[in-house]
Parts: sequence; structure tokens; C-alpha cells
Amino acid sequence: MQSRAPTVGMEELRERIESLGGSGLRKREVLPFGIAEIDRHLPGGGLALGALHEVAGGGNGALDGATAALFVAGIAARTRGKVLWCVTRQDLFMPGLVQAGLSHNRVLMVECRDEKGVLDCFEEGLRCNGLGAVVGEVARMTMTNSRRLQLAAEASGVTGIAIRRWRRQSEASDYGQPTAAVTRWRISVVPSEPLPVPGIGRPRWYLELLRCRAAESADYVVEACDAQGRLGLSADLANRSPSQDAWAASAGR
Repeated sequence: MQSRAPTVGMEELRERIESLGGSGLRKREVLPFGIAEIDRHLPGGGLALGALHEVAGGGNGALDGATAALFVAGIAARTRGKVLWCVTRQDLFMPGLVQAGLSHNRVLMVECRDEKGVLDCFEEGLRCNGLGAVVGEVARMTMTNSRRLQLAAEASGVTGIAIRRWRRQSEASDYGQPTAAVTRWRISVVPSEPLPVPGIGRPRWYLELLRCRAAESADYVVEACDAQGRLGLSADLANRSPSQDAWAASAGR
């Protein structure tokens, strides 16, 4: 009789793969989003700290980066320490970051001459273990650049988040190129949930996890960050996947 191979669960399989790769993701601290559907999907139960992540806006957000910045601000708000934010454009809207939970007293903004300067400051910031997070706004990111950032984040334990922004919509296709980032996200705006009375409800986002090391891609419709930097899940969207209608309305795609 031919023996059958033993079966293993998904968590055990992830642990075996990560041990073979030497990445040590299981031992890394994570930052839960507080939404069970998302946290259950992410290795370790949340966003890996001491790692590099990528975020971009969908549709017009690929150019203005507004929604991506708010999503990142919500993450940074729930870390400890100052947040170094490296930019080349003078359009970082501080009241918006505060509304997403990130106090202006915690933000150290560095304006760089070009993207090379952003990447240099990004890497140096990740080597300072006293920071809570380092954010860099860049259009292009090569595998070499991202590996340097990932190694710096792993060594210091500081979380790095690259906001990918482009000046022309056609350039956004670069987001499909491989990098060393642990996760890659795309955030698009969808209509807010209707209220029982006239008015505008809490903003909602179509959240796409395009890539995640040791996990599959996924997508969610969530309520935008509140004053504590936390996302919400609408009652009518809980326990079901977002529909194609929601995506079609998100960014004119």
C-alpha cells in the first residue's frame, strides 16, 4: 500500500517556507489593522514591522497620492516614535494626516531635491532605530533600491513605507515591477456609505493587497482611517467580498 504524505495547515506551511528562506517573518512583530478579515490573511496577524511596504493610489490617486498618504498616516499613527516623511513635492497636507490619526508633532518632513535624495534619506532614516516609521514618496524603485531599504528596516526594526507617486498616468505601470517590499497595496476611493439622513458618511476605500510575502493577494472595502488611525468595516460589507460594482465606482477604471 502506498503511504500518503502528511497534510499541514496553512500557518504551518507558511512557517516552513519562511524558515527555508531565512526571512524570519514569523518572529517579526506585527501591527494589526483591527479588522479580522485583513489580519487573518496577513502572516503573523498584521502588517510586518521592521520591513518595507509599498502603497499607491488607484486611478487619479496614482498621481496625487492623497488616499495613499492617508492610509499610510493611519499606519504610522499607530507606531511609536517620530515619523520621518521624505518628499520632493510641497503638497503634503498636514490637516489630513492629523485627521487620519497622525499628530503633526510626530512628523519630521524632509524635502529633497530629487528622488535620489528621497531614497538616500529613506535609507538613512531606516537605520535610526529611534523612529517609529519612515515614509518616502517615490515614482521609481528598483530591486536594488528596495533591497537596501528592506535590509535597513530589518536591521533597525523601523518600518519603511514607500508611497509610489507618478507625474503621468502612463508611468503607473511601473508598479507591477518586482521589488523586495514585503507587501504592496493599492488604495482607491469608493462612495461613502449612505446615511439615514442627508449628509456625507465616513469615506470608504477599496483596499487591494496586490502582493504579500507568504500570502495570496486580496481585496476589501473599508471605512477610511479614524482619528486613531484605525480602519473600519461597514456593516453591509462585513462577511462578504467587495463586488465588481464597488470597484467600478472606485476610480473610473
